Amino acid sequence: MKPQNLNHQLYKMKTKIILFSLVASLFAACSGNQKPVDLTDGAKTSQSKKYHIGNVTEKALSSSARLPGQLKAFNEVNIFPKVNGFVKQLFVDRGSIVKKGQLLMTLEAPEMESQLQAATSRYLQAQENAQASKEKYTRLKQAAAEPGSVSPLDLDNATAKMRADNAMAQSEKSNVQSVKTMQGYLSIYAPFDGMIVQRNVSPGALVAPGKSTDQPMLILQDISKMRLVVEIPEDYVDKVDLKQPVSFTFNAMPGDEHSARISRSANALGSMRSEAIEIDVMNKNGNLKPGMYAEVRIPMLSGAKSLLVPNGAIVRSTEREYVIAVRDGKATLIDIKEGLMGKDSTEVFGPLSPRDRIISTANDEIKDGTIIN
Repeated sequence: MKPQNLNHQLYKMKTKIILFSLVASLFAACSGNQKPVDLTDGAKTSQSKKYHIGNVTEKALSSSARLPGQLKAFNEVNIFPKVNGFVKQLFVDRGSIVKKGQLLMTLEAPEMESQLQAATSRYLQAQENAQASKEKYTRLKQAAAEPGSVSPLDLDNATAKMRADNAMAQSEKSNVQSVKTMQGYLSIYAPFDGMIVQRNVSPGALVAPGKSTDQPMLILQDISKMRLVVEIPEDYVDKVDLKQPVSFTFNAMPGDEHSARISRSANALGSMRSEAIEIDVMNKNGNLKPGMYAEVRIPMLSGAKSLLVPNGAIVRSTEREYVIAVRDGKATLIDIKEGLMGKDSTEVFGPLSPRDRIISTANDEIKDGTIIN
């Protein structure tokens, strides 16, 4: 055998031996006692880490609560006519300051003058009939002094006629007074001191008695003293300290703080499940206007406590507000109502108790019954 062929065969044998060794090493590594790495626990750990668990805390309620308020005129009236008529003359306009009893406008109703004349004529006629009946009765009574000259029946008939005619005269007199009273409604007077804030008619306009939903002729407001109305949520109604003064600042006048006492309360909940309280505010300089908004600090009774949760723990949707409590290792959705909101926490009302465990960064992707490790 040639040396070249021998060397070539030896080279091929060495190559096969090396390849066989590598394959055996790999097979031994794969068939050994090593097991695949189980990433389940790591996944569970990362799954549980995404839920940040916090606690419900109980703290004393703040000494005051900030709530919005709105100014309203102390007295306000929509002025409507009491009778049908045409606007004859206007003596005021929007912004006019008026006094109680001041003439604001006059109306005219030509048919009412005719009614007065007719009523007066009927009254005069009835008065003449009554006077004639009275004179006839007087003559018969004088004649009856002679026995047998006048029958008792004639005297009784004269008495009845006199009384009936007198009653008719009184009735017609009342009709005249009634028409005069109606005629007096053609003059419109101010019921109290105030300012005309709206004028909706002009001379010549036809006006008629209307409903509260109709447009009034004039709107009069008394703005010398105002009502600051604040709606107290139902959950705070029994916690308001009515004996302490309240402080408030108007949005249009920042930095100008006022103080006053609560003047009155509704003692009933309205349609928004809140109780209205009123604070009388004197408008000495006339700077305050009806409709202005204010931030009002309402004093609260000391000792009252509230449940607080982190701001991120509340999930809000169009249908409900809730927090997610962790009970028996599972997520439980608890409906709540929000109270005062602070920088880091929010006051809540619902079936919660202090130290309840809740998810502090909740979202609507966490469903009821989700396992929380």
